[in-house]
Amino acid sequence: MKDLDLNDVRAFVAVAQAGTLTAAAKELQIPTSTVSRALTRLEQHLSVLLMRRSPRGLVLTDSGKEYLQSCRHALQTLRSASQLVEGHRSRPSGLIKVACPVIMARDVIAPLLKEFLGRYPDLRVEIEPYAAGWDQEPREDVDVFFKLRAPKDSLRHMRPYPGTVRGLFASPDYIRASGRPTTPDDLTAHKCVGSEAWRLIRGQKITTPNIIFRVVTSDPTVALRLAISGFGVVILPLWMAKRAEVHNSLIPILPLWNVEPITLCALFYGPTRLTPKVQILLDFLDEYIGTDRDPRLEHNRAKGYFTDRKLAPTSGP
Repeated sequence: MKDLDLNDVRAFVAVAQAGTLTAAAKELQIPTSTVSRALTRLEQHLSVLLMRRSPRGLVLTDSGKEYLQSCRHALQTLRSASQLVEGHRSRPSGLIKVACPVIMARDVIAPLLKEFLGRYPDLRVEIEPYAAGWDQEPREDVDVFFKLRAPKDSLRHMRPYPGTVRGLFASPDYIRASGRPTTPDDLTAHKCVGSEAWRLIRGQKITTPNIIFRVVTSDPTVALRLAISGFGVVILPLWMAKRAEVHNSLIPILPLWNVEPITLCALFYGPTRLTPKVQILLDFLDEYIGTDRDPRLEHNRAKGYFTDRKLAPTSGP
């Protein structure tokens, strides 16, 4: 047996209240023939006659009268449930669990939490930071999981965000002591800090120098400190390298070559229409990430610092 169609139930209630198929069709803004078929389908599904057709119109049977009362109650319950959900959409409550790279927790989410929770005072937030190189499917109890790689196969839905443009940097002291690389292959003779292979792009040319890192880390904060100390060459997000307090301590390396950018996506469970608390968090972050209001910029303009959100997330710092 096919499942009961709620549209057929609504058509029955409309006919019972209007008294004729034509009046019900006008109220529902559908053809009279559609209303008639809906009523027939419902009676066949229930195996009972709900209305008697007569020259004076439609008359409810005893079974129809009882069923009408139940339908009115059920439809009211559905309307109340919808109103409740809409209420939660406008004023969501409860705990939202977020997992994200440590640097995102520190430099993006933490500066925005006060405003976010000020807008939604009934929400609580639990942040679970992780190392940028960690690449596992999140636990089911995590509502939103931010990744620096787009998963090839995931049970979760994905929403892309703008990522960050990066560049190669070293300190003036290091350049004076070790010389300035002039080609990507020159990097193999320098002390470099990183984790995964460096993919450098210049026009249509792409190269991946065979670098053996002296220090292996995916944390750009560690790389920044090592670069400023004069240790070697690092890859840094431009928003980090061009901050006022460190700008004069770093020199761009191979400026004609672009470093593969980092992009970002959010993974979440749920149907096409998100749960209210996930929806409002993702929409809230949309107002900031990759825009002039991004907290990482410290009031600078966003142009040149971020990628288009359509780019597929790739590697870590």
